Formats: sequence, structure tokens, C-alpha cells
Amino acid sequence: MALDEITISRAIIETYTRKLLDCLELDVAVCGAGPSGMVAAYYLARAGKKTAVFERKLSVGGGMWGGGMMFNEIVIQEEAKEILDELGVRTREYEPGYYTADSVEAVCTIGSKACLAGARFFNLVSVEDVMIRENRVTGLVINWSAVDTSGLHVDPLTVRTNYVVESTGHPVEVMQVIQRKIDALLNTPSGSLEGEKSMWAEKAEISTLENTREAFPGVYVCGMSANATFGSFRMGPIFGGMLMSGRKVASSIIEKLG
Repeated sequence: MALDEITISRAIIETYTRKLLDCLELDVAVCGAGPSGMVAAYYLARAGKKTAVFERKLSVGGGMWGGGMMFNEIVIQEEAKEILDELGVRTREYEPGYYTADSVEAVCTIGSKACLAGARFFNLVSVEDVMIRENRVTGLVINWSAVDTSGLHVDPLTVRTNYVVESTGHPVEVMQVIQRKIDALLNTPSGSLEGEKSMWAEKAEISTLENTREAFPGVYVCGMSANATFGSFRMGPIFGGMLMSGRKVASSIIEKLG
């Protein structure tokens, strides 16, 4: 069969455009395709909720790719192993209570399972603003990441959604926008972002789950974004809390959506 370059280009443009048009109105918009965001997307899509993931970088997976200091192995604890088992990621027991997994296998498998469950992924897309109606986030304002990094003056597009999952990790980009642009209190002790503390894996893994909740009407935080929002510690290359946080935020939103 002869290949035609214009047909190839048309196929990409038409199918991507249809995908984007179909995702302009969502049940849930996940901001950030790190491990917690992808796990959330998997469970949300599996439950039949219309879910799209917006990732500002070229690749998904957040910090999971690099394991610890570019040793591409991750550690999870006993409580989180069942999530990787369900997703089909192989784990190995290092010693009682500690399991390791290949970080590349974990990222690829979680992302694939989220896609197969029905979640749509849009990489190289940044969230530059939010839509607010009556003190509640009702949508995202998106643009190409290249526009953002180049500082170009190009107007964005918008996506309407019932709920937003803030899973951008340490930068808490969506919550930063809300705090900067809206004269309203967050659901934190001070009413503002509390900020991330230094590394304490045991405390951070517990608080990640405790802090996985609604941080502003219509916006739930999970993963490291939860601790950065509510003022707790970072956990380093142990990822069980991330996985469980993604599952918890999905469960909370599924319950709200009915």
C-alpha cells in the first residue's frame, strides 16, 4: 500500500480534534498525570465517569519514572500492593512490609490501564486558569505548554467539568491559580496554601491519605498536592500513599457524582 503524507496528517488532526471536542464537557478533569492522577483516572473511568487527564509535560508518570535518584525502582508498602496487583504491575518483596516494582513498568502499566478504562490523556497541555461560578470551580482554562513556556500571547480554550482533581504534585499549580486569582478562602486551616514540609516518609504517607479531600469547592487534591495544600511532609520515592490517594480521591468523587 502506498502511503500518503497528507492522509497521515489528516488522520492525526481529525482524530485528535474529535477527541478534544468530546472532552470539552467532563465529569472529572484530572490535572497532572503523575501516579496519583493516573490511578484516580483509572478508577473514575472504570466507574463510567467521563474523565480526561491534562499533563503539561511530554511524558506522563511524574516523578515515578526516576525511582530514587534515577535508580528506576520504586518502593510501596503492604497496604498499597493490592492496587498494583489489580493493575497488573509486578512487585517483589524486599523485606516484610516493603515491596519494590520497576518504575518504568509501573508508569506504563498504570497509564495503559487508565486509557483502556476510558480515560483520555492530553499531554503538552497546561492549565493556566480556572472557571469560577458562584465560588465554585466549574472548568479549566487550557493552553499548549509550548505557549506557556515561550511566553507567547495566545488566548486559551476552556473545558467544563463537574470536578477537578489537582494532582500536579509539588507545584500545586491549580491551587496556586485559585489562591492568586480568587478572593476566597481555601478549605485549609489558614484559608491559604499551607506549603510542603521536608521529607518524613512515615508521616507523609499517612497524611497524604488524610489530606486527600476537597480543598476548594469543586477541586479535590491528591498525592503530593494534598500535602502541599494542607501543609504536610514529602515522602520521597515510596509511592504507596500516592496510589492509595488516587484511589481515595476517585472514590470520593464517584460518591458525589452518584
